[in-house]
This record gives sequence, structure tokens and C-alpha cells, in this order.
Amino acid sequence: MQQTFITILIILLTVLLYFSMVKVYQRFPTPVLIPVLTTTIVIVGFLVSLHIPYEDYMIGGKWIHSLLGPAVVALAYPLYKQRKILLKYRFPIIGGVFAGLLTGMVSGLLFARVLGIEHDVILSIVPKSITTPVAIQIASGLGGVPSMTVIFVMIAGFSGVILGPFILKWGRIHSSLGRGIALGSASHALGTSKAMEYGELTVSMSSVSMTLSALLGSVFGPIVVWMFHM
Repeated sequence: MQQTFITILIILLTVLLYFSMVKVYQRFPTPVLIPVLTTTIVIVGFLVSLHIPYEDYMIGGKWIHSLLGPAVVALAYPLYKQRKILLKYRFPIIGGVFAGLLTGMVSGLLFARVLGIEHDVILSIVPKSITTPVAIQIASGLGGVPSMTVIFVMIAGFSGVILGPFILKWGRIHSSLGRGIALGSASHALGTSKAMEYGELTVSMSSVSMTLSALLGSVFGPIVVWMFHM
């Protein structure tokens, strides 16, 4: 009975906090105040300040986490609605995603090597721009540390969502196609959530880019590492 109460309480508090952060973001639409980021920071601060173990929070948090799968599947609806446009621009989409994927992998690998980061950590960085479940598998296959990969995936997602709008504006990228490919290939699911602010077509492109990045990353991740003799 007590566990059920804790589960319901955690779910309610998390959902209420998220919607509160949405209101803040609507009032002050600044990238650093995106609801996912601010909600995460507040929850972490709350758990740390009250010395609440992560395992206790996940008694209820696991039910919220379980909705991630259905949420991703729900992205199939805008994909279906935009299927004609996706087919029409299939080659630019594939080319853009491939370029974004390689840029993310190679740049992370090179910067890490220049900074003298340890070998297993570098291998954990390579799949940073790929959605978490796939990135973990790629990192494991490469010999990296999956738990480290999760952190780098989060950093890539949040940094892309925060800096992405400025980069898109600076690069004068205003098309739904360009915005979607950039956000989806660089910042996976978080980028796709940000793409919702730009319209349904951008969301569709971002969702496709996120999926293609996962598929192509599984193939080209080991090749990139081999090319640089890791």
C-alpha cells in the first residue's frame, strides 16, 4: 500500500512539475528554459537536497519511463501524413542524416583524442548523437562504457536543443527539411521534441533523421573507430 502511494505521488509530482516548467517556457521562450531540461534539473536538485536515492524515485519514475516507447511509436502518425514529401526528398534526407551522423561521430572522437581522454571513454563518446537504447548497444559493441554513453547522449541532446535554434538562425536554415534533419540527427529524441515548435513537417523530418541515425550508426560506428585506429 505504501509503495503504491509513493508511486502515485512521484508520478503526480513529476507531471505537475513538467507542466509548470512548460508554463515558464511559454512565458519566457528561451532555449535554456526548455521544460525537459528545467524539469530534470529541479528533480535532481530535489533528490540530492533531500538525500532521496534514485532507486526510490524510480518506484514511480519507471512508469513514466515506460511511456517512452509508445511516445516514439506515436511519431509514426506525422510520418504517415508526410509520406509523400518524405519519398520525394528521400535522397537529400539520407544524405543529410549521413553527413550529420559522421560529423557527430568523427568530431567527438577527434576532440576527445586531442584532450587526451581515456580510450574506453572515447569509445563511449562516439555514439553520443544516437538515441539512448541504440547508443548503449553500439558503445557496448565498441568496448565503451554504456553508463558513460548515456551521459554523453544527454549532453548531446540538451546542447543541441539549446544551441540548435541559434545555429539554425545563424546558418539561415529556415526550411522544415533542414531544421528537422539537423535536430533529429544531432539531438535524437530531445531534438525531435524541439522540432515540434517548428511544425508537423519538421517533426516528421526529425523523427526520420533520428531513426536513420540509429540504423546507420550501428553500421558505421565500428567503421569510424577502425578508420582512426582506435
